[in-house]
Amino acid sequence: MRIKRTGAAIALLALSFALPAHAQSRLDLESFGRIVRVADPQIAPDGRGILVLVSRANFEENRYDAELVLVNISTAATRVLASNRRGLGQPRWSPSGDRLAFLAQVPATSGREAQSQVFVLPMAGGESRQVTDAPGGVQHFAWSPDGTTLAFATADEPEKVTGIERHNKSFEIGNDDFLIQRAVRPTHIWVTAADGTGPVRRVTSGSWSLPTSFPPGPPASPLSWSSDGKQLAFTRVESPHSGDFDSSRVYVVDVATGVLRALTGKMNFEGHPTFSPDGSQIAFWRSRADDSNNVNQIHVTPATGGAGTSVTSSIDRHITRSIWMPGGGSLLVGANDGTKVSLWVQPVAGAPRKLSLGEVSPSSSFWVEMSVGNSGGIAFVGTTMSRPAELYYLGDAGASRVPVRLTDFNAATTKLYLGRSEVIEWPSDGFNHNGILTYPPDFQPGRKYPLVLVIHGGPRAASLETFAAQAQLFAARGWVIFQPNYRGSDQLGEAYQRAITGDAGAGPGRDVMAGLAAVKARGFVDETRIGVTGWSYGGYMTTWLIGNYPTGWKAAMAGAPVTDNLDQYSLGDANVRRRYAFGGSPWTSPERMKAFRDQSPITYAPRIKTPTLIMQNMGDYRVTVTQGFQLYHALKDNGVETKFIGYPLSGHNAADPVHQRDVQRRWMGWLAEWFEK
Repeated sequence: MRIKRTGAAIALLALSFALPAHAQSRLDLESFGRIVRVADPQIAPDGRGILVLVSRANFEENRYDAELVLVNISTAATRVLASNRRGLGQPRWSPSGDRLAFLAQVPATSGREAQSQVFVLPMAGGESRQVTDAPGGVQHFAWSPDGTTLAFATADEPEKVTGIERHNKSFEIGNDDFLIQRAVRPTHIWVTAADGTGPVRRVTSGSWSLPTSFPPGPPASPLSWSSDGKQLAFTRVESPHSGDFDSSRVYVVDVATGVLRALTGKMNFEGHPTFSPDGSQIAFWRSRADDSNNVNQIHVTPATGGAGTSVTSSIDRHITRSIWMPGGGSLLVGANDGTKVSLWVQPVAGAPRKLSLGEVSPSSSFWVEMSVGNSGGIAFVGTTMSRPAELYYLGDAGASRVPVRLTDFNAATTKLYLGRSEVIEWPSDGFNHNGILTYPPDFQPGRKYPLVLVIHGGPRAASLETFAAQAQLFAARGWVIFQPNYRGSDQLGEAYQRAITGDAGAGPGRDVMAGLAAVKARGFVDETRIGVTGWSYGGYMTTWLIGNYPTGWKAAMAGAPVTDNLDQYSLGDANVRRRYAFGGSPWTSPERMKAFRDQSPITYAPRIKTPTLIMQNMGDYRVTVTQGFQLYHALKDNGVETKFIGYPLSGHNAADPVHQRDVQRRWMGWLAEWFEK
C-alpha cells in the first residue's frame, strides 16, 4: 500500500521527530493528583527489607488510600503487607521482626467516634489482630524490647455524668484555639499485651499530659523503652492546652510502679527523648540556650539524669530528627542545610560526619523521614528536583557509598516534560540568601516570561532542591517560579534563623525583594506580569509585600494568611507561645502592643492595590480564619479586586485530594486570569 503525504503532513511528521516524545505531556492537575506519597520507612530487624507507607489519591472517595509495602533491599522487589484500611499508618516492627504493628481506624459505633487502634500482623502468615480498644483512640505506640508488651498514648475519657447534667456541655477554656468545642483531655501512657490478651493497665495519670500533634509540624514526641523494659522516656507538658506546650520536659517513668522523675530539671523546650541501645543514656531535643528562637540541638545525658550536653553544637543547623546508631556511640541526625536536607553521623563525643547523598535530599517537613537498621544501614524517603519521593538506602552508615534508590513509585511523573530547576543566590542586609528558580519546560533564553513568587511558610522551613510539585505545575503553564528563602528560614544556621525575632516582616520583606531584583536582572522576566503568592507565613509575606511594596504586582494569592499578630496570639493553637518572638505578651506592654501591630500586615492593608485571592479552611486552628476575613474586608472596602474562597475543613491545609486539587486550580486560575489582562 502506498501512502500519499501532503506538504502539511510531511511538515507535521518532521515536527514530531524534532520535538521530544514527551513534549506535550506536562504536569497538569490530573497528573499532579497521581503523585504517590511515600513515608515512614522502617528497616526490618533482619536488615533484609524496608517497610514503607505508600499512599495514592482516591478522588472518587476523596481520600488517600495507603498500603504498607515491604521492599527487599537486595532485589528491590515489593510486597504489599496491608491495605484497604482507613487511617493506616505508623508501621513498627516487633524487635524480633516476627510481627508488624500499625495503626488503623476502627469504624464508629453507637456512642463512640471512629478511632485509631493498634493492630498486629504475624509475618509468618495470618490476619492482623486488633490489640487495643482505647475509647480515646491511640495516638502513638512503642514495642517493649522483648516484644511482649505495647505502650501507647491515649487521651483520657471524659467524666461520665447522669441525670440532667448529662445535657450540660459547658467547659473551662484555657490557652486553647478559638475553635475549641469541648474540654481538652490529658493524654497518658497505658500498656497492654502485644497479643491482645490480658488486662490493659494505666501507667501515668494526672492533670498534666503528653503533648499531642497539631499538623503541620513534627509527630508527637514518641515513647521510648529502656533496654531492660523497665522504664519509658517521654515528654510531659503541664497541661493539655495547646498554648502551654512550651512547658515540655523529658520524664522517665517506672512502668511497674508509675513513679515519675524529671530527667534534667529544665522547665521547658525539651522533647523527643530516646534511650540509647544499652539503656545507659538518653538523647533528647532542646533549643539552644533554652531559647525557642534558637536552633534545635540534640542533647545527651545519663539515663539516671542530669542537664545533659549538646552533642550537635558544631552543626549550626535546626536539627529535626535524631536516631541512635547501633552500639550507642553516635546518632544519626538530620536538618535543612543550605538548599538540601543533610544527614550527619554525630558521635556522642567528637566531630560530626556529613553523609554523601548526591543529588537526593531526604524528605523533611519538620521531621526527617529516615530509619536506622541493626547493622547500621540507613533508609530514607527522598526526592530530587526532577523526581518525587522514593525510598533510598545507604549501607554501612554511608561510610563509602551513595544512596541507592529502591523504588519507582513515581515513574509516571518522571516521564513528564518537567521544567529545569536551579539554585539562585543574592545578598541582602549582610546575609547571603538563596532560593529556587523553576523554568517552563520549553524555556528559551531571550524571551520574556511571567514570574510567580511562591513563598514558603513556617517561617521555620525552607525552599530546597527537592521535587516541588506545585512549582512544576505552575511552570507547565509557561511561568517562571521563584521560591525565595528569607531570614527566619531554618537552613542557614542560628543567626539567620533568629534574625526574624522582633522583625517579622520588614527584614524578610527586604530579603525577598532583593531576591526578586536578582531574578529580574537575568533579563527574562516580563515585569508587567509578576505574581506574589504563599500559604501560612507565605501568606503573611505575600500580604506584607503587597502592602509595603504596593506597585509592580499583577496579582497575589494569600493562602491561610497571617495578617494580624494579635489574633495569632489570642486565637490560634500556639496562642500565648507567640510571645517568644516579641519578648512577651502584647497585653502587658504598650511597646510590645505597638510591635505586634507594626509587624502585622493588616496594618498596611489600606495601601494594597494588587488584585488578591484569599483562600483558607474555615476550621484552621493554626492561622485563624478571622485574619482572612479582615484582609477581605480591608481590600473590598478600598475597592481592590478580591475573592475569598473558604473550605469547610478543619486543619491548616486541605488533607483530602479533591480540595487539595481545588486549591491548586484556583491558585493557578487567579494568576492566569490577571496575567491575561
